[in-house]
Amino acid sequence: MKFYKNIIAVDRQLSDLDKFTLKFVRILSKHVDYVIVSGYVAILLGRSRASEDVDIIIPKISFNVFKKILKDLKKKGFYCLNAETDKEIFSYWESKFAIRFAEKRTAIPNIELKWAKTKADKIALSTKITVDLGKEKLKISNIELEIAFKEAVLKSQKDMEDARHLRNVKKGLNIKLIKRYKAMLDEIY
Repeated sequence: MKFYKNIIAVDRQLSDLDKFTLKFVRILSKHVDYVIVSGYVAILLGRSRASEDVDIIIPKISFNVFKKILKDLKKKGFYCLNAETDKEIFSYWESKFAIRFAEKRTAIPNIELKWAKTKADKIALSTKITVDLGKEKLKISNIELEIAFKEAVLKSQKDMEDARHLRNVKKGLNIKLIKRYKAMLDEIY
């Protein structure tokens, strides 16, 4: 794994979770910007642990854009776990809930898709970095924000281990930025 300014080059065989995520993101990125956050970031960067979902944040979109995304997802074998009709699914978002997508005949793994609601979500979108997997690319939250969120907000044993892993793999972390993010997160949460 090599770290550059806004790119992380990862040279490894893709896992089933990677392939699932890439399949979803290929569709999503045709319509809207995105950023992957939370546990899958640590997994993508080498942490060995299981995950049932991949958390993705997108900017708020219109119903018309959503219908296009949903149509493309259905064509590629995805379905929504929350509801069936376009309007029902979209109403979950309007109610500030995340929506989940999985491939047909499965429930796990799934994508938890959320609108950017908080300042932290918007920062994740605006400061994302690219993970270069060779022929494929994914956009993830910047590592300092990931560490701060896991240590200051989530705080579970799994999240603390994720944060420790990220601290170990990313040399040259901006410790002052992590502290600033933690202070900001304390105000939000």
